[in-house]
Amino acid sequence: MTQKKILVADDEKDIVELVAYNLEREGFSVLKALDGGSALESIRRDKPDLVVLDLMMPGVSGTEVCRIVRGVPETANLPIIMLTAKSEPVDRILGLEIGADDYLTKPFHVRELIARVRAVLRRSDQHPDENLPESFDFQGLHVDLKAYRVTLEGREVELSSREFKLLQFFIGHPGRVYSREQLLDRVWGDESFVEPRTVDVHISRLRGAIEPDPSNPRYILTVRGIGYKFADEA
Repeated sequence: MTQKKILVADDEKDIVELVAYNLEREGFSVLKALDGGSALESIRRDKPDLVVLDLMMPGVSGTEVCRIVRGVPETANLPIIMLTAKSEPVDRILGLEIGADDYLTKPFHVRELIARVRAVLRRSDQHPDENLPESFDFQGLHVDLKAYRVTLEGREVELSSREFKLLQFFIGHPGRVYSREQLLDRVWGDESFVEPRTVDVHISRLRGAIEPDPSNPRYILTVRGIGYKFADEA
């Protein structure tokens, strides 16, 4: 099995060394960065399999690093675990909305971080979109699954990484109804702190981006009392 490369990016050198030491003991190859600019350079040059990323760093913040990574097709699916002192629910939601795959607050247990690293890598290795076509078209909605690009009636639509994953899941299973809990399991995976209400928030934002009339959706439909589905005709 190929050794996985993990980039640890944090402006606290002691934390970088602690995390790196324990990851190396677990058989991972570790890259290190003490600021956002160095993290971006390492991501482009070394192509890590996962990034453990501090939210607050000098220069380019972890938030901006995440946005940049998610905005480039070559790195859009790079797994990212946010590691930060910010522990308020709004901070966690922000971290996930900008594209983090998981979120761990300081102080943290190293064993929990390693467990989360393994869980996120397992999910990324499953390649849930490998059987999907390269593009998808339905009633004016065009999704380029390779370039991570969405257009509506020819107009480009900007989606967050999570919104794109949610849309990608729906178009892979048109007509099938999924409960909030099932969507959390399929799209959010092992993020145990995410509540079912989070699904409603992301559905609302996804509709606001792709639906010509969000109050009367054409694509993402509500099945009252059960959950959501993509239109049957697709």
